[in-house]
Amino acid sequence: MTLRISVDTRATTAPYEQLRAQISESARSGELPVGYKLPTVRGLAEDLGLAANTVAKAYKALEADGVIETRGRNGTFVAAASDAASRLAATAAAAYATEAHRLGLSHEAAGAAVRDALRAAYDE
Repeated sequence: MTLRISVDTRATTAPYEQLRAQISESARSGELPVGYKLPTVRGLAEDLGLAANTVAKAYKALEADGVIETRGRNGTFVAAASDAASRLAATAAAAYATEAHRLGLSHEAAGAAVRDALRAAYDE
């Protein structure tokens, strides 16, 4: 298994965003399996002809998205998608609950809004 990434320096999309998008898509599609060890920041930067800060920025964004996880000196790995999705959903739910409370919605009204949104999103 090898990581196949190409960065177009002439594109309007920033190189770090191209890198982030390609790794994210590869992880979500299963092309990069859970637990796959990614190259080091410096190693990938050298391979792609990018600054190490560019790769570090992409890795930081991917980690914030829950796509990858850094295990200290052991390296950076593709995270379990379900874990990432669960964490992101929990964060979004907490933000919604805080905002609904701030707006003065009752528990029932806040729950009804969520149920309506879920029905719309899942075409029920």
